[in-house]
Amino acid sequence: MRENVTLEADILENCVEGFHRYRLEAPMRPDYVSGNLCRMLGCEQAQLLGGDEDAYARCVHPDDRAGYLSFLHALAAQAQRLTAQYRLLLRDGKTLYVQDTMISRRDADGVMRGYSTLADVTPIKRENEKLHLLNETVPCGIIKYTCTESPQVTYINEEMLRMLRLKGKTPDQLARCRENVCLCIPPEERVRFREFLDVVYTQDKPIAGEINAMRGDGTRVRLYGFISKCVGEDGEEEFQSVCVDVTERYERKRRQEEQRYFSALSQVYDDICELDFSQKSVRFFKGRYFEKLGTMANMPLVLEDALRNWAENAVIDEDRPAVRAAFETLVSSCVNGTESAPVQMEFRVRRSDQSLEYYIGVFLRMNGARYLMCCRNISRQKEAEALRAENSALRSMNDQMCEIVMQRFTDGMVAFEIRGDKVRPMYISENVCGFFGYAHSEWLRSMEAFTPICEFVSHCHIPYEAFAELLENREAEFDYTDLDTQSVHRIKAICTARTEDAQPRCYVMLYDMTGGAVSRDAAVMERKAPDVYIRTFGYFDVFVDGNPIAFRNEKAKELFALLADRRGGFVTSGEAIAALWEDEPASAVTLARYRKVALRLRNTLDEYGIGECVESVDGKRRIVTQRVRCDLYDYLSGEPQYAQLFKGSYLQNYSWGEVTLCELSG
Repeated sequence: MRENVTLEADILENCVEGFHRYRLEAPMRPDYVSGNLCRMLGCEQAQLLGGDEDAYARCVHPDDRAGYLSFLHALAAQAQRLTAQYRLLLRDGKTLYVQDTMISRRDADGVMRGYSTLADVTPIKRENEKLHLLNETVPCGIIKYTCTESPQVTYINEEMLRMLRLKGKTPDQLARCRENVCLCIPPEERVRFREFLDVVYTQDKPIAGEINAMRGDGTRVRLYGFISKCVGEDGEEEFQSVCVDVTERYERKRRQEEQRYFSALSQVYDDICELDFSQKSVRFFKGRYFEKLGTMANMPLVLEDALRNWAENAVIDEDRPAVRAAFETLVSSCVNGTESAPVQMEFRVRRSDQSLEYYIGVFLRMNGARYLMCCRNISRQKEAEALRAENSALRSMNDQMCEIVMQRFTDGMVAFEIRGDKVRPMYISENVCGFFGYAHSEWLRSMEAFTPICEFVSHCHIPYEAFAELLENREAEFDYTDLDTQSVHRIKAICTARTEDAQPRCYVMLYDMTGGAVSRDAAVMERKAPDVYIRTFGYFDVFVDGNPIAFRNEKAKELFALLADRRGGFVTSGEAIAALWEDEPASAVTLARYRKVALRLRNTLDEYGIGECVESVDGKRRIVTQRVRCDLYDYLSGEPQYAQLFKGSYLQNYSWGEVTLCELSG
């Protein structure tokens, strides 16, 4: 027995770091200190226990002493366990950061005492001071957030608060950001942001890129930075983002691109105006109405009033309903945020001599709620008897250009300087190299000197006759072979008239009529979509064109079965975890495991060419029922020919299928 008592005393004296016992009744002071604590403070036991004052409290840093005394009073109020961090001043003048964990209780003699152990957290605090120094000296926003379905912010530095304009905001506004970092991302970019997080988590590698974020005042900021996965102070996995504000550079580049694009459009279209539905304003840049405005040209006007005046002055009465319908379709598309085909319209304008001019117009989306309305006078293109055919051709060309715009090919254009039978490119948009199969360095060299037209055309693999027709008639179609992909494209080109100046120039707008880089055989024969059949009655299996999918991962197969069981409804990660791992609660571990399973399922479906069968939105997944056939869906349709499909068994592989089995059996 005496040996056990000696062992316990030795443990308290030497093994339990900073152990001491506090009397929590007046006068508050330690009534036992271990040798370990004395060595930590560099003093003797008599110095801590002797005297009239609390010698240990005097060792606490003056700036932390008030908080330490409050810590003691809270423990004295009732039996409990509390933790506090503070600084201790050692006898040699150094500062020690400690975490004090004290348990208070009333002993057998009726005195409330606290039993305390200390943990030296000085290294962690020193690292935090270095991080604080980094925050103060490097203009980077740093934010940490959890690896959960709704990532919660665990740390955000002052620079990040400044970039997001959250400094000085109310606690409610800050809480909204901290509860879910995804709420700081615009809705249209949240899916891409979640995909970034999935890649970082599953591959455990940092990823860099640009993305828009929502500021506290409702405006947007363009951020460039890195997302990485790390381990937080609590030992849990978390994401860390280091960002810089590149909004000014991004906006400057966007304005330059828009100006180049507008310059190219102005060579093709006769009337151009900008509609901004977010500001409810319109600006006229070119055309008859622009000239009529005079000094008010280029000034933003009230959207509704300006468009009504434009229609009354520019469109004949018979065509105004069609124009109005086109605007209503555009507004609906803008409000709903849908990416439908660009809106087009045709209308006529009456001249002063009462004759009519024919126009075709298209609305091209720039960014956000901004659109360009571009109208082209087609009256002089052909005689009246060929006007209908011309309208059809122009509509086709507008379709192609709008498709290019929607794919962000917003400046498919080349400008030439022509001298006699020689040509020199003056300006080349980024995607023209792809159209012609040129390397970018070759294009740059071609801009340095004039090249005979015959040589230039032969290098582009375009028939000389087609190029000559383009310069003469201002329109042409031709095939070209993409040297990188060895695929054939059909190109529609519209050429402007040569400028009348010292350096004759012409601009060429290019439209890829093939709809993308496809081979000659693929352009002739449309690819047939795979036939996907899902069997749920009995054992679960999936067949593509009659052949079963060999799932490499059984959990990925089970996840696909769960999506099929939901019949097109979205399945959250929590619901999927509850089904796939019935005996394990949702946690960071199971969430990571589920993400890997979902990634393997996507890879398997992509391997079989049926990746579009599963849709993922904000971490939720569903099966696209329109792209698959399923015996369950056929049976539930009520059609007589499917009435005998169900034989009493359903998803025998999985226990969670019993819920649906009961519905089918009932």
